[in-house]
Amino acid sequence: MKKISFLATAMLVSQLTHAAEVTLDVYKSPTCGCCTGWVKHIEDQGMVGVVHHPMNLTAVKDQFAIPANMRSCHTAVTKDGYIFEGHIPAKFIQAFLDQPPTKAKGLIVPAMPVGSPGMEYNNQFMAYKVLQLNRDGSVEVYAEVNTPNGQI
Repeated sequence: MKKISFLATAMLVSQLTHAAEVTLDVYKSPTCGCCTGWVKHIEDQGMVGVVHHPMNLTAVKDQFAIPANMRSCHTAVTKDGYIFEGHIPAKFIQAFLDQPPTKAKGLIVPAMPVGSPGMEYNNQFMAYKVLQLNRDGSVEVYAEVNTPNGQI
């Protein structure tokens, strides 16, 4: 019994340590409240958000070749250069980083879906897709979020 308890504790500590290793440089407007909410969401999940307020957010998105029709209000980047655009739930960022798809350079949630992390409003929720941005500029569905619990 002690052996099982020790293993369970070791696994939990390992998972928490792994999540804490994720640091995202977040580029956003200093006045955007929903972006601040999203940063709080990722930090609540054990990630680190280092916030930057660039003079020209469009230039940041251009630098990382985020398609204009897929942009959102903030862009996050890992030290390895993976890009996370928009209100992506932390669980999908973690899953992506745990096993990055070979051809992918990041994930995108276009626009600002109501009920997504940072976009909570009066218990409203709009289903949305998390898209995988590939190195060749193409996109494909990475995950579908059909309920609020699908984000957890």
